[in-house]
Amino acid sequence: MHLRQTVAAAAASFALLLAVPSPAGAAVGEFRYTYYDDFGNRAAGVLVEPDSRVCVTLPEVADPDTTEPAFAPQNFTGSTVTVFTGPDCDADYYSLRPGGRASDRLKLRSALFS
Repeated sequence: MHLRQTVAAAAASFALLLAVPSPAGAAVGEFRYTYYDDFGNRAAGVLVEPDSRVCVTLPEVADPDTTEPAFAPQNFTGSTVTVFTGPDCDADYYSLRPGGRASDRLKLRSALFS
């Protein structure tokens, strides 16, 4: 009798676990980019395991009125990333596959991971 109750409790717990919504996934790995800091020096930026399906405006280059866009993105995540020339995933865009790199000519201010 105890075995049947234990199995039933375990099955009910497992079913409850599956019913609880899980948070959005993350793009496993790093996304790197280059930008100019406040002194005009090249600096490295990185997003570590960014959320999937969530627009990320790069904090160092968020304001088009006061900063130059970031450039030379490197996608070391397991997800495709779409980079945008404007903040808030707006304006022109380009996609990079996992492991993809782009030259200094590709400008970006925000990114969206699949």
